[in-house]
This record gives sequence, C-alpha cells and structure tokens, in this order.
Amino acid sequence: MAILDDTALDQLFRTARTYNRFSGEIDDATLHRLYELLKWGPTSANQSPARFVFVRSAEAKKKLEPALDEGNRAKTMSAPVVAIVGYDEDFHEKLPYLFPHTDAKSWFDGPREGRHDHAFRNGTLQGAYLILAARALGLDTGPMTGFDAAKVDAAFFAGTAIRSNFLVNLGKGDPASIFDRSPRLSFDEACRIL
Repeated sequence: MAILDDTALDQLFRTARTYNRFSGEIDDATLHRLYELLKWGPTSANQSPARFVFVRSAEAKKKLEPALDEGNRAKTMSAPVVAIVGYDEDFHEKLPYLFPHTDAKSWFDGPREGRHDHAFRNGTLQGAYLILAARALGLDTGPMTGFDAAKVDAAFFAGTAIRSNFLVNLGKGDPASIFDRSPRLSFDEACRIL
C-alpha cells in the first residue's frame, strides 16, 4: 500500500480543523459518496452499527434545534448539513448478511444492554470514518456532543433501537471561526513501545 503524500495527510489530519461556522451546499450525490467511503472502515465482526441521519432541510433542522445546547445552536442551524451519528443496538440482526462466515448473530442475542458497548464502540469508529471521509471529499467538519441525546432520539429515532452518539456539522468552514490550534500530547506522553 502506498504512503499518502504530505498534501493528503495535511488535508486529513495536520491542517484539518474543527470549524464553528459553515457555508455552501452539499448535494445528495456528495452524501452518497461520503457514505460509500466511510462504510469500508473496519468494525468488530463487521458489525457496522452506525446509522446516519443527514439533516439538511429547514424542517429537519427545526426538529433538531430544540435538542442543541445554546452554544451550538447558531453554528449547527447554519451548517449546510448536520450528520447525526447514531448506533443501532440491534445491529446483530444484520450480521447474517454482514458477517456470513459464522453464526455471529447468536453471539449477541439476548437483552439489548449486552450489545450496547459493541454498538457504541463500533458506531463511534464509524463516526470517525465519516469525519475522515468528509475531509477526503473536501468538506470541513465540526463534530460535537453538546446536545440532548434523549431529544434527538425522540425526534429522529423514536420506536427504534437506534441511539444518537454525536453530531457532525458539514460544509465549507469559515477560517475566521476556528480557535488557535490546541496542543497535542507528545509520543512519549501518550505511547509506549514494549
């Protein structure tokens, strides 16, 4: 596998930022391309529990607005698209298709609580893949957790086993809306080689 050049690495990681104001438009084709990229990221036993709602219309944004913390309301309402990253606690129902090598569904049969950690962990991974896929497609992102998950679940996932995890604003980021780059831990602070 080839190593990506510095331009690509910058776009995905080093110069990519979390934006607080957005503009532009995102069409259906771009959202389809976004999912077609992120779906290939690995999850345990190919569980693929993430479920995404792309909130774009004024009507859908009105449903989302009451769930947003005050500090996140304006930037989220102005973003061209807000991705609700959720996770399906009944993901195991699709395992006969997604992981046909063995009877993986039986590993997760039983009460929903027994699947929660798997769904949350792997759904979070898929949300991270969404951020990287968006950046790869030239979109800027603003991931956040400042919202009332129970309200989002009631508005968008009522009657399902899907729960909201975090939101990602998508669009063309306004460089004036970002903070100075925050530091990161050094290798020695965060890692060990044994």
